[in-house]
Amino acid sequence: MEYREIGKTGMKVSNISFGASSLGGVFHSLKEESGIAAVHTAVDNGINFIDVSPYYGHLKAEIVLGKALKEIERNRYYLSTKVGRYGKDGVNTWDYSAKRAVESVNESLERLNVDYIDLINVHDIEFSDLEKVCKETLPALVELRRKGTVKHVGITNLTLRHFKYVIDHVPAGTVESVLSFCHYCLNDDALTDYLDYFEAKNIGVINASPFSMGLLTERGAPDWHPAPVPLQALCQKAAKYCQSKGKSIEALAVKFSTGNPRIATTLFSTTRAEAVINNIQWAEAPLDAELLKEVQAILEPRFRDTWLNS
Repeated sequence: MEYREIGKTGMKVSNISFGASSLGGVFHSLKEESGIAAVHTAVDNGINFIDVSPYYGHLKAEIVLGKALKEIERNRYYLSTKVGRYGKDGVNTWDYSAKRAVESVNESLERLNVDYIDLINVHDIEFSDLEKVCKETLPALVELRRKGTVKHVGITNLTLRHFKYVIDHVPAGTVESVLSFCHYCLNDDALTDYLDYFEAKNIGVINASPFSMGLLTERGAPDWHPAPVPLQALCQKAAKYCQSKGKSIEALAVKFSTGNPRIATTLFSTTRAEAVINNIQWAEAPLDAELLKEVQAILEPRFRDTWLNS
């Protein structure tokens, strides 16, 4: 397993990490014990960074993860969660106020069965007034960092330009990491346009969704996927091409997404222990450079196509 530091935080994390969204039944229904076993398998095989949110499964992911973490020594993993995006009774809600951010952190500590959080993030800042994030949400989290309740502060977002706006409008050192999803994968590497900027600001980069939320899989995107239909079709063409070569687009996707040394780690999510092992093996396997070139040629007509968050 390769380990890289998230910016200047001192957190040296596995280059492939466990995203706990699936523990909330976000993508598929789950058996709780299967999800707990997946967490244990990840940590036992060298993964030391786990990311979750109260939004995932509307608290369920944190609750299930908390049960898994009860049985794991605290010094074996770094834990990341979020504030700002929530939900109850199947209804999504947003609250980026300072008061709610502090309450949310304390509630997460209880659900996760931990005394502190290594990285607290403002979740999906594109859903908030960015001025509020700068002037209210982040200052509240910085105060929690000063008290030691959280160790580091970050922001997450789909729309890349929002990262720069927020970072440029808060004191230096406020934001220590960014978490971007679906912008460093086989069909979209737009995150690379911002790496020089993040490095100049000593900000670490976390990448998520090497499969682009299911686009880069043999099964294909789920019905709810917001990607344009032509992009979905091209991704399926690429997946079938890999199959025709006796190869796996999933394996190629993970290797590509985890291979950039300027990106600290890439998050994947599953509730299956065997899928955890597969992802680790794919990250550690040598890159099939010829297959990568061929797949990139297939995807080139819709390369960097994106979509609005929802």
